Amino acid sequence: MVLKLEEKKEGAGGEHGHHGSEEPCGGSELKKDEETGTSGPLPRVLSSARTAPSTAAMATDGAGRVPDTAAPKKNLLTFDTEEDVAVALAKYTAELSEKFAAERGAFTVVLSGGTLIETLRKLAEPPYLGTVDWSKWHVFLVDERVVRKDHVDSNYKLAVDGLLSKVPIPTGQVYAINDALSAEGAAADYETVLKQLVKNGVLAMSTATGFPRFDLMLLGMGPDGHIASLFPGHPLLNENQKWVTHIMDSPKPPPQRITFTFPVIKSSAYVAMVVTGPGEAGTVKKALSSEKTFPLLPVEMAILQDGEFTWFTDKAAVSML
Repeated sequence: MVLKLEEKKEGAGGEHGHHGSEEPCGGSELKKDEETGTSGPLPRVLSSARTAPSTAAMATDGAGRVPDTAAPKKNLLTFDTEEDVAVALAKYTAELSEKFAAERGAFTVVLSGGTLIETLRKLAEPPYLGTVDWSKWHVFLVDERVVRKDHVDSNYKLAVDGLLSKVPIPTGQVYAINDALSAEGAAADYETVLKQLVKNGVLAMSTATGFPRFDLMLLGMGPDGHIASLFPGHPLLNENQKWVTHIMDSPKPPPQRITFTFPVIKSSAYVAMVVTGPGEAGTVKKALSSEKTFPLLPVEMAILQDGEFTWFTDKAAVSML
């Protein structure tokens, strides 16, 4: 993989951004957005060019396949602080909301748990609170702990308390698990809900993969490189038929969970991987290294089939690069 450093001339929002001449990496600066009147930090952009890796650097995914080297590029946006990441992430999300609401009449958003919800806090503030068409949002969880919705471990509760209760998304367009079911039953039920939304035209399907195509996944990762509830070395990394599956032995408690599978994650139109602070710096280094080593981390296996994958990081998260 060949890496080149570019300066991003506009904020982090938008589909691709516009890039200027190359120059050394420096701190962020601010530019006022003409439409919203808001200012946002300008990151430095690290883009991985789509060149085939050497034979020595090639690695397989969890199913023993060599990842598609023609997959769309991944972008790395690095900001000075977590606050700057939050500002840019809100702008990026709001612009994609406007894009898909206009194109499809719906915006399907997938959230993870953890610190991501806190980093999305700017969406519940002006200007986005009043300018985003929240009625078009349909919100899903990339994984969930099989606990009551009001349990402290519930990702649904985390998302509601931290963001969803503060913005006017219709209640019926936030999709929680059925907490009265077993892990297996809850996973099957959630997949049934997704299939019905495909029939209704709310959720798109990927023509490339045959799996649902969510407009935007907003994800975090663990220090071990896990995303959703797909953990290093776990057999679920190889699941390639189900849309949603269950796990009974999560290495991170609580052990019983449901999770989207890799084919669904890889079918996304856009993925934002949000990592802030020094806790995952070593994992970020491995994930973004041009020299791939076995075994691949789950976050390294998230190669989109026909989409755009963007890292949103602060300086602490990339301190080991």
